[in-house]
Amino acid sequence: MQTIMKLEDLKTIEQLQDFLSGTQSVAFSIASDKDICYQWIQGELAKFSYLSLPRADKGVVIRYLNLIKVSGYSRQQLTRLINKYRRTGKLQRCQRTVSGFQKKYTEKDIRLLAAMDERHDTPCGAALKKLCERAQEVHGEAEYSRLASISVSHLYNLRKSTTYTRQRRHYEKTKPKRSSPGERRKPCPNGKPGYIRIDTVHQGDLDKTKGVYHINAVDEVTQFEVVCSVEKSSEKLLIPVLEQLLDTFPFTLRGFHSDNGSEYINKRVSELLEKLRIEFTKSRSRYSNDNALTESKNASVVRKWLGYAHIRQR
Repeated sequence: MQTIMKLEDLKTIEQLQDFLSGTQSVAFSIASDKDICYQWIQGELAKFSYLSLPRADKGVVIRYLNLIKVSGYSRQQLTRLINKYRRTGKLQRCQRTVSGFQKKYTEKDIRLLAAMDERHDTPCGAALKKLCERAQEVHGEAEYSRLASISVSHLYNLRKSTTYTRQRRHYEKTKPKRSSPGERRKPCPNGKPGYIRIDTVHQGDLDKTKGVYHINAVDEVTQFEVVCSVEKSSEKLLIPVLEQLLDTFPFTLRGFHSDNGSEYINKRVSELLEKLRIEFTKSRSRYSNDNALTESKNASVVRKWLGYAHIRQR
């Protein structure tokens, strides 16, 4: 018949190894109090003379202490406790310092606020405050008494709290920003030349240094194409090159179509086209196929002749 030992009977490293391998039955209980658990870990480290043990035996002691059924602490926490024992020679639990400021609005209030927001689809702060007042005064729901007297600005602070975001999160779809330059539609050349499609091609970076930019313009009907290079994609450098590009076409320009890049959708380009009486249109957001003619020419013409290698701006 096998004898059942207690943890107090484990006094040698060999007995610990038998216990860890499962060949020795040991009866033990879990300490629910943290102070008692700290005292027990300190007693075990002292009993086995942990600081003077060789490396291999220290590993056995750590595996013994690491058993969840014995101490309940993780390997990382045990390592911190052992290091503290090595520095001070004892283990004493440090109490958490409680803030001297008492919270006026509890987690229950924040959960009530999140539930109210969910029922009414996140109204503004003033409307939400009125709803909390109505819940207390009209419907007699006493749990809303604190929220009924809250300030509107602090409602938004509670919406940012961890308790609120764990219970409910509200997302709003990105709203497109209206851009006045250009009309968002497809150009209509009606078989006449003079309606160009334009796009910018970057020559790539090298060692965090930007390369040149190519301005590629293609007539929609005749496929007449002009490519100009500019050092930087800025208004100061782009406007003179754009004026030269427009003068290069052998026919009168009637339309100018681009994507939504800021190098074209700006006041300077709009004023230039208005001065030349050229119709300004632009593609839809996130629809690169709206300017597919120029995009295809970027690959078949610009990349064919200029390649992909870095070209320094100067």
